[in-house]
Amino acid sequence: MTGEGPEIRPKVADSEKITINLGYIDLGHIDLLVQEGFYSNRTDFIRTAIRRQLDRHTAAVKQSVARHQLDLGLRRFSRDDLLALQEAGEMLHIQVLGLAVIAADVSPELARATIASLHVLGSLQAPAAVKAALHDRIR
Repeated sequence: MTGEGPEIRPKVADSEKITINLGYIDLGHIDLLVQEGFYSNRTDFIRTAIRRQLDRHTAAVKQSVARHQLDLGLRRFSRDDLLALQEAGEMLHIQVLGLAVIAADVSPELARATIASLHVLGSLQAPAAVKAALHDRIR
């Protein structure tokens, strides 16, 4: 036995908190629907409304994802991935719709040496120093 266990990866959150401002009347309407049992709470109503709007635009989103050549979903970039790119003398153009994660052990220097551009529609999780090092390459 080597004493090494399975690789432990930190859990990635499956959602991100956002803040919105609503008018009092709209908020009152939502509260009324919650009170009447149509929705379990305000968040349930808002998520349902957002999903319905996204469903209405499914075809346009699919076309745009294809046109912009976006990776869809969760995309992780490990230190090993970036070291392999560096050894090959290649640069990465990251385009993600969803969640892009740059591993915690990636140094700012390695990120700058291997990531040419970063376009994330959704959320980017990366060490603060890496985000700072790539600030001019993030759009």
